[in-house]
Amino acid sequence: MQYLTTPEHCFEPITDFCYPAHYLQVNDCEGGSLKLHYIDEGPKDANVVLMLHGEPSWSYLYRKMIDPVVAAGYRVIAPDLIGFGKSDKPTERKDYTFQRHVDWIREVVLQLNLKDITLVCQDWGGLLGLRLVAEHSDLFARVLAANTMLPTGDHPASEAFLNWQSYSQEVPVFPVAGIIKGGTVSPLSPEVMAAYDAPFPDETYKAGVRQFPLLVPTTPNNPASPANRRAWQSLQQFEKPFITAFSDSDPVTAGGDKIMHKLIPGCAGQAHTTIEQGGHFLQEDKGEELASVLLTFMNANPL
Repeated sequence: MQYLTTPEHCFEPITDFCYPAHYLQVNDCEGGSLKLHYIDEGPKDANVVLMLHGEPSWSYLYRKMIDPVVAAGYRVIAPDLIGFGKSDKPTERKDYTFQRHVDWIREVVLQLNLKDITLVCQDWGGLLGLRLVAEHSDLFARVLAANTMLPTGDHPASEAFLNWQSYSQEVPVFPVAGIIKGGTVSPLSPEVMAAYDAPFPDETYKAGVRQFPLLVPTTPNNPASPANRRAWQSLQQFEKPFITAFSDSDPVTAGGDKIMHKLIPGCAGQAHTTIEQGGHFLQEDKGEELASVLLTFMNANPL
């Protein structure tokens, strides 16, 4: 598999995300391996919070949440998906599949021997993370889902998502930071915009961010649909604490929280919340508030 690695100097100007880098080698499914970057903060023997980002962000999205959660005594693991952040970036769009991404994050969980995990997931972090919760429910203790869903393609996609999907394929230069800005309510500084662009020095690094919108199941015969249907069968038996914290200004995932409340038993009795004045990337808009919701949820549902 051919891939690119973003030069480290591209990240050097970033001053508000200075955590030590950690790396794993994950199977590239073609006899080789890829380097996957992750943040690992807090005591190694503490309860684990796994924070999964989505499209087209990277672990930088969680910078407002990591420190408060670590200060509360937890260990935070925040990986960069393959194709994003400081992780390796396959250059061929065909190398990106839903299943491969599930398997790559599964390797993070298994290689780091993570147990009693509290999952925090947004956007593609939920598409991947909820699959893992379904397939390894014994390893997950709690879930916080924010602005995400696990689609099977059996129900029509929202007009907002279909518009985004079309735009992502038609725009000549994929504007990573511009997309983040468009999915937030609060203004982004030039420095923050540059940080979101940093993993992608030019278009050759963007095969993943280009392909991800096409991997979301929007029809029943999508390659990921059967596995996602099986995952929902498992999630409908998941009784461990599960909370939603969707924002009030995200047309793409609006209403997904109500579906989870109806279908996932662990949602019963939880203090589900709506984050006000938060866009799709609510970690950027309201990261500190989301961290507070998370910690309150964990304290109310101790292991």
